[in-house]
Amino acid sequence: MAPRIHADLIQGTDEWLAARCGLLTASEMHLILTPTLKAARNDKERSHLYELAAQRLTQFVEPRYISDDMLRGRDDELEALSVYARYYAPVEAVGFVTNDKWGFTIGYSPDAFVGSDGLVEAKSRRQKFQVETFAVNVMERTIPADFALQVQTGLLVSEREWCDLISYSAGLPMAVIRAYPDEAIQSAIVSAAGAFEERLADTLTKYHEAVKASGAVPTQRRAPEQEMVL
Repeated sequence: MAPRIHADLIQGTDEWLAARCGLLTASEMHLILTPTLKAARNDKERSHLYELAAQRLTQFVEPRYISDDMLRGRDDELEALSVYARYYAPVEAVGFVTNDKWGFTIGYSPDAFVGSDGLVEAKSRRQKFQVETFAVNVMERTIPADFALQVQTGLLVSEREWCDLISYSAGLPMAVIRAYPDEAIQSAIVSAAGAFEERLADTLTKYHEAVKASGAVPTQRRAPEQEMVL
């Protein structure tokens, strides 16, 4: 099975949120797999399990707070892609990619595709991390640890041959580090994702049994502007 490319989706829109609703995605892989490639068993992993279970039940993604840093990051990443296209290679916007060849689906929202075999991930960085990236990762040609799982999941899902990580901090040089598929990391990703999907399915079964046994009364969702999420 080949990756399914949802090229017409625009990231951040309601349609994009609907496409990724209930799916384990590349940007959240760090919640279920540790940097040492061990399956996570902690509060963040359990929280994510229940979040995706709820999304599969309701087909609804609860709104999240957008901070000033997130807004700055969005603008920086657009500028980073523009600089990359000017000095490295043309880029193609892609909304979402899914792949279900393992018997379950993993999603990925690439920042862009490059040609027929590449992709890019653009990251807005605070200046201290940009200096560290040049001093450590550029010299060693390694992806910063915070992004390694996302990059490898993106390569796994898209089945592309390489990914350029763009590290951008306005006022400092832009770093571009190329990554290739890493069999050990990708094997750990598939294993952790498969175990997570099994636990998610078990959670949904227990939920349905509990609802039926308790005779719980159904409720109706309010209009989005009336929602208050704690």
